[in-house]
Amino acid sequence: MEPVSKKVFVKTYGCQMNAYDSERMRDVLAPLGYAETARAEDADLVILNTCHIREKAAEKVYSELGKMRRLKRLRSEQGGGMLIAVAGCVAQAEGEEIVRRAPAVDLVFGPQTYHRLPELLARHQADGKSLVETEFPAEDKFGGLAEKALPRKGVAAFLTVQEGCDKFCSFCVVPYTRGAEFSRPVAQIVAEAQKMAIQGIREITLLGQNVNAYSGLNERGQKAGLAGLVAELSLIEGIERLRYTTSHPRDMTEDLIAAHAENAKLMPYLHLPVQSGSDAILKAMNRGHTAEHYLRLIEKIRSFRNDIAMSGDFIVGFPGETEKDFEATLALVRDVSYASAFSFKYSPRPGTPAAEREGQVSETEKAARLAELQALINAQQAAFNRGMISRNLLVLLEKTGRHAGQLVGRSPYLQPVHLEAPAGLIGTTVDAHITGVGSNSLSGHYVQAH
Repeated sequence: MEPVSKKVFVKTYGCQMNAYDSERMRDVLAPLGYAETARAEDADLVILNTCHIREKAAEKVYSELGKMRRLKRLRSEQGGGMLIAVAGCVAQAEGEEIVRRAPAVDLVFGPQTYHRLPELLARHQADGKSLVETEFPAEDKFGGLAEKALPRKGVAAFLTVQEGCDKFCSFCVVPYTRGAEFSRPVAQIVAEAQKMAIQGIREITLLGQNVNAYSGLNERGQKAGLAGLVAELSLIEGIERLRYTTSHPRDMTEDLIAAHAENAKLMPYLHLPVQSGSDAILKAMNRGHTAEHYLRLIEKIRSFRNDIAMSGDFIVGFPGETEKDFEATLALVRDVSYASAFSFKYSPRPGTPAAEREGQVSETEKAARLAELQALINAQQAAFNRGMISRNLLVLLEKTGRHAGQLVGRSPYLQPVHLEAPAGLIGTTVDAHITGVGSNSLSGHYVQAH
């Protein structure tokens, strides 16, 4: 018997791993008859897949739940029904508190539990009670998902290979919401990547909270590092490009650095967060490295591949950060010269050690420091992009652009590139001559297929 047709609306907050998790939720719900809808008001099941990294993340979720409660009541008045679920890191952190504050919520489950969504729905249907499931599972939540995954859309896709974090940076909630570091087996990842290739995916970004800490078992029962995994994935026919994020400086191994020079499918773009240029602040953050260690690491990476583009993360206004500490961060940024970077004001996360530290920096000072840092980063990014003018770059074309006859793709350095080219080239890599630079993108003309 065919499953009853129902609709699911998934709203995703935060990182690429949440985006990946949302896709997998749709996969496990499809056999139950759930089809995706872009409108919450049409949904039989609404899932808010939450992130706890940004400031006031939980309050934003509760505000959204107020809107969903009103939609649920309206559906009930019209003779229909709606289930509301909260997933992800806020669900993991808040647990029962979500149901207490928002009684209209039917399911609460953490990021390690989405594979049990069909079971949770069945249990809720049986007793009608709100369920909270935030225990970290002992088993591999990914098992079998590669075989069940629905067809991917587009040319590029994310693939989670590692979850959790053992680093315990003092500002971060991830170890408490995603659990200990866990790496998927190599064969399981390869199987999912092979299916992606058959479905037309040409570029895969490997995801993990500490992706370069990857240590999954290979078919011989031995642990393989990220470099070994990348080598296996590069053998898959149809996969042209590989990337990975997010990395930690402590896990940049010699073989992974060498892979950037030796593996042609590994793109010359590396996101390697440092957070601060001050050793005192790095120690307070429990980062486990110094600014000098980070700079020497960048130097070594560039000695293997001198055209690599660096990206990073920065937090300004960490408790105890002085003007001298902030100047050290500016100095590090000038030394590295980033192609892009993400920067944020520090905001306390309940339950993290930094939230209780003395020396909290005023919002005014944090805002001023952030503006100065971002001005420097933006100038570096603009200079990097200008350096592409008159160069030929290989561009993987992903979709049509806003203008007739225009296609949009990505350079090896992750920059969006706008070209005038035939629509039939979507999904292929072309040689493009760069002639213009926008605020965050490049433009040029199509030379030839690669």
